[in-house]
Amino acid sequence: MTTVIIDYESGNLHSAQKAFQRMALETGAGEVLVTSDPDTVRRATRIVLPGDGAFPACRDQLYDHRGLFEAIEEAVIAQGRPFMGICIGMQMMATRGLEYRETSGFDWIGGTVDRIAPSDASLKVPHMGWNDLVIDHDHPVFSGISTGDHAYFVHSYHFRVADPAHLLAHVDYAGPITAVVGRDNIVGTQFHPEKSQSTGLRMISNFLTWAP
Repeated sequence: MTTVIIDYESGNLHSAQKAFQRMALETGAGEVLVTSDPDTVRRATRIVLPGDGAFPACRDQLYDHRGLFEAIEEAVIAQGRPFMGICIGMQMMATRGLEYRETSGFDWIGGTVDRIAPSDASLKVPHMGWNDLVIDHDHPVFSGISTGDHAYFVHSYHFRVADPAHLLAHVDYAGPITAVVGRDNIVGTQFHPEKSQSTGLRMISNFLTWAP
């Protein structure tokens, strides 16, 4: 079994790699590789797509790696391999993003990535720091995780899902902010599980043992 973390030169992958390797060792989930090689992605048991920065830059950077997105889509959509998107990696699953310019996403989960607009004008954007999860729909990745558990966020845009069934969890920031989305064999977290201490490590562990 092999879990691949996609390297498309978007952010520092060291902390994500360490967290996934730690939980893979604990769960017996096999090896964890960081790769940009399409053939390695096609053979992977599970796929993780991180992302830091802005939606259009990350999307363009991913597509600039020849054959990489096609390999991800073949493994995830055609073959049904478990997939986790993290931060911008989650946002790119949307139909479109509106950061700086309108940019097409993967359209794996219908919806739009739009700027956070808290109803309380005193709250700053970006939404940065710890916030309490509110679980909207049960899911295997939430095993051992409950409403009120903390996760760590750093973002100015969030995923407004078209179908409420795909909103798995949110947080409150003078209004609901999408925290976790998912359907079928794919999930995505707006927060950084590798920076979210016990909650994040538990979610990583659950993902590594998830059999959709």
